[in-house]
Amino acid sequence: MRPKPTLKEEKKLWKNGYRYVVGIDEVGRGAFAGPVVAAAVVFSRNFRPPDDINDSKLVKPRRREFLAQVIKKEARCFSIAEIATVKINKYGIGKATQMCFRKAVRLLPIKPDYVLIDAFYRNASSAYIKHMNRKNQKPIKKGDQKSISIAAASIIAKVYRDSLMKRLHKKYPQYRLAKNKGYGTKEHREAIKKYGLSRIHRKSFNLEGKQAESST
Repeated sequence: MRPKPTLKEEKKLWKNGYRYVVGIDEVGRGAFAGPVVAAAVVFSRNFRPPDDINDSKLVKPRRREFLAQVIKKEARCFSIAEIATVKINKYGIGKATQMCFRKAVRLLPIKPDYVLIDAFYRNASSAYIKHMNRKNQKPIKKGDQKSISIAAASIIAKVYRDSLMKRLHKKYPQYRLAKNKGYGTKEHREAIKKYGLSRIHRKSFNLEGKQAESST
């Protein structure tokens, strides 16, 4: 069985006097089209998480939507940030993701005491949010499967971005964005070859060489 995320990290930090512990995660980093979205979530000590809060990719869509509402209602506070394709094309996805993390933190109504981050960089030093004190951050590999706060952030970010991609589908129906959410499925790659890149597509990837990433 897969391990489920817990509040172990959060409880340790609360016990050590950190009041506002933030979980941060992003979605859309590996997509061919659309923005990258990050969410930040802060829970209070008395939060009792539903048993099935987990990495958003491991939760079925309808359940994700329900859990997103629970998280928003029960969280002490949360924020959702996005960085548009134009900036991803200008700065690259790595810098754009960092920008998105910092924006999510800035949008919170409180100043965080400590930040738990879903780490995805191979270089450990790049896993931290830049321009923030490293002493008050902890990148966790597969954090969305270990920390409730990070998992919750992944869920509300995923639900938000999926809804956005469904709206973009109405403007660009030929790419089937409502189905693939901008990820590089075979169908999406074939549509790009037929219709070319739209203004919401990322220009900095190798279409022929990039492996498709699951959109679920």
